[in-house]
Order: sequence, then C-alpha cells, then structure tokens
Amino acid sequence: MVKTIITFIIVFGILVIVHEFGHFVMAKRAGILVREFSIGMGPKLVDLQRGGTTYTLRLLPVGGYVRMAGMDEQEDDLKTGQPITIITNEQGEVVTIDTTNNRNTNSGIPLEVTNFDLQDELFVEGFENGDEETTRRFSINHDANIIESNGTKVRIAPRDVQFQSATVLQRILTNVAGPVNNFILAIIVFAIIGVVQGAVPTNSNQIKVIPDGVARKAGLKNNDRILAVDEAKINNWGDLSKAISKNPGQKLDLTVQRHEQKKQIMLTPQTVKQGNRKVGMIGIESTTSSKLSDRLLYGFTGTWNMAKSLFGAIGQMFHGFSLNDLGGPVAIYATTSAAAKQGFVSVLTVLGFLSLNLGIVNLFPIPALDGGKLLLNIIEAIRRKPIKPETENMITLVGFGLLMLLMILVTWNDIERYFIK
Repeated sequence: MVKTIITFIIVFGILVIVHEFGHFVMAKRAGILVREFSIGMGPKLVDLQRGGTTYTLRLLPVGGYVRMAGMDEQEDDLKTGQPITIITNEQGEVVTIDTTNNRNTNSGIPLEVTNFDLQDELFVEGFENGDEETTRRFSINHDANIIESNGTKVRIAPRDVQFQSATVLQRILTNVAGPVNNFILAIIVFAIIGVVQGAVPTNSNQIKVIPDGVARKAGLKNNDRILAVDEAKINNWGDLSKAISKNPGQKLDLTVQRHEQKKQIMLTPQTVKQGNRKVGMIGIESTTSSKLSDRLLYGFTGTWNMAKSLFGAIGQMFHGFSLNDLGGPVAIYATTSAAAKQGFVSVLTVLGFLSLNLGIVNLFPIPALDGGKLLLNIIEAIRRKPIKPETENMITLVGFGLLMLLMILVTWNDIERYFIK
C-alpha cells in the first residue's frame, strides 16, 4: 500500500511539474512574470524567491502549479480600508507591502489603504499610523513584493509583465509549452524503457507467432511478413495491427511472404472486448531489435505508436461515449498500483502513457484547458484585436465549471469501477 501511494505521488507529481515547467520556461522567455512556481499543493512549507519568482514547497505532494502575472486571481492584492505595513527604500519607494495580520509596526509604516494602483500608476495611498485626518501617497517600485495573507511573498504584477501584455505568438508558445513538455517527457521515458529492456518492438510487418493462437493454427510462422490483408497493402506493424483489430470475427485473406515464397492464408480474428468496443486478435507480436540505436529511437517510435493508439481510442469515443472511456486521479492511482506490482518498466510505461495522454488532452479546444486558451489566442490573431477580458473570463469560467463537473462524474465512476464494483 505504501509503495503504491509513493509511486502514485511520484508519477502524478512528475506529470504535473513537467507540464507546468514548460509554461514556466516559455513565460520567462516571453517576459511574463511568473509570480510563483509551486511544487505540491495546500499550505506552504518553505519558499525561496529568485529572479522575481517565488519557489514554494507545499504540504500535499501532488502536482504543482505556476502563477503568471495577470492570470492568477490576485485575491490577496489590496482592498480599500485594508490595514497594511509598507517598507520603503532610500528613495522613498515602497519595496514591500505586508498584508498579514502579524505585522511589526517597528519594521515599517502602518497604513490603512484608501486608494491604490498596483498595475499602471504604481502607488498606494492611505492613513498613516491611524491618522485619519490626512492621507499620504507612496510610489511603489516596479519590482516591489507583496506579502499575502497566507505569508507567501510574491512580486506585484505591473501591467507590462502580465500575460496579456505579451504578443499573441508569445502567449501561444507559452500555452502550448506545457503539452510539448509532456510529449518530450514521453519520448525520454520510452527511450529509457528501450535501453532498460534490452530489446524493443520493431515497426516492420514481420511477425512473431504466439503459441496456440489463431495465427499459429492457421499456419503462420515466426518471421513471416504480412504483405497484405484482404488486398490492402501492409507496410508496417501499425498497418497490420489496425487491419486485424478492426475486423473481429471476420474472415481475412492474408498475403504472406516466407523466405522467397508468397502464400495466401485465410483466418478469422478472435473477438476480444477492450473497454466498450470489440477488437480482433490473431495471436501475433511484432519482432524485436536489440540494437542500441533502435532502443534509443524507441523514444520516438514508442511515443508515436502510443499516440496513434490514443487517437484511435479518442475516435472511438465519437461512436459511443462512456465515462469508462475517461479516467481521473482515481484511475491513475489504480493503474499506477497495478504497474507498481509489475516492476520498474511497467511504472515507466504508465508514466510515458499518462504524459502523452496529458499532453494530447490538454490541447483539446476546451475552455480552461491549454487548448481552449490556444483557441482564444488564434481567434485574437485572426481578429487582430484582443478579446474582451470579461468575455474571455466568462468563457474560461464556464469551461472550468463544466470541466469540474465532468471530473466529479469521472472520479465517482472510477471509484465504482476500481473499488466498489
């Protein structure tokens, strides 16, 4: 149980942190201020500020997030009537705004806020030391910090370093960087799998026959090459797998090359249920290669083959959708649990699969996902003018609400599938 939980935390954490790190790096390159990069969720344990970004380690070791200027809700920015403490530099500019309740009045100037602007004019006005007769105005340094009510110190977010101030192309690249990082992780993971396993499947039309399967009984032998299925040309393992799986229970005519001879072999794929759909199987495997070059290239070939399978599964959803086709954190936990029992390579395979899955799903044009933000960026580029912030916020809010509803339904369905049954 402990091993499973630790494995789940590591896998889930790697997936999310790698994804968020993609956004982080591209935002920095675009001049967008990343106010916070968090590892974990929940209450803060420790923090460290470097280069304008506050790096935090939080209590719950699941995932993480980035807060980009102009994209976080800024719930802890100032409010009129709020008591704060400010610290100024030698030029009289505010360099720190402390909004916590445990302020030490000896280390700064107590102020009750009457007016402020932390984005454009960069100032704060208020009653100093409780004197409500006169207000005093302070200029705020562009790189000033604000200590939020929970004790986290982050930079303020002036307009010029906000997400919306970047060019459309920079915002597109920032939004797409998270999924791209997941694709890169999948490639690295499958390359590691290739090296660790010592041999990887080839993508040729040459086959290895499983004992007692349909193929063996029909007369197929190891190292036969399938040239065609019902006269449809077969170039690689992907073509062959697709041709067989889409014809469960249907008699097929295979053109086979054995040494220098060609043969015609008739067989009927066995019908196997996978999820909510039926697929054909004949009991064959792809041949393997132990060459180091092929094992390293498996990072690309394994990722590509997995991507094709995922797109095939997504396509099937349009012919009959079920919550069983989706999976949330509970499904990830169950899958990770099974993989942990089978060993390191199985865990790596799950990590690669989930990373690829996360990258693809995040590019769906759904509001609140990276793909939804990307779609809004593209619409803005076509219109050559920004979408109204109110409209964009409403679209994102509705999308987020629907996404949360779907997540609740998926999670409950996963609990029933894996634990209640």
